[in-house]
Amino acid sequence: MIGLPHFLFVSLLVFSLGLYCVLTRRNAIGILMGVELVLNSANINYVAFARYSSAGYDGQVFAIFVIMLAAAEAAIGLAIVLGIYKTFGTIDVEATETLRG
Repeated sequence: MIGLPHFLFVSLLVFSLGLYCVLTRRNAIGILMGVELVLNSANINYVAFARYSSAGYDGQVFAIFVIMLAAAEAAIGLAIVLGIYKTFGTIDVEATETLRG
């Protein structure tokens, strides 16, 4: 039987991978992918706690809002990355320290 601790362990694993990706990547796309993993781990927690508690559908509603937030973050992040690439010719975040073109 799969219980709440199993979902929490998977969420911890996804969060850890996302945090590692955010902290170690120099590529802006890799950092955005790490942020997406962190948001997905929060979604796993929301849905798992909604399933194993008497809160009703609140977890699913919060997960839908996080998915909408992740979509907006991806669109804005991609626009920023494209602007950085157009200005500097690279998407390496360490090469764009001053943000002056």
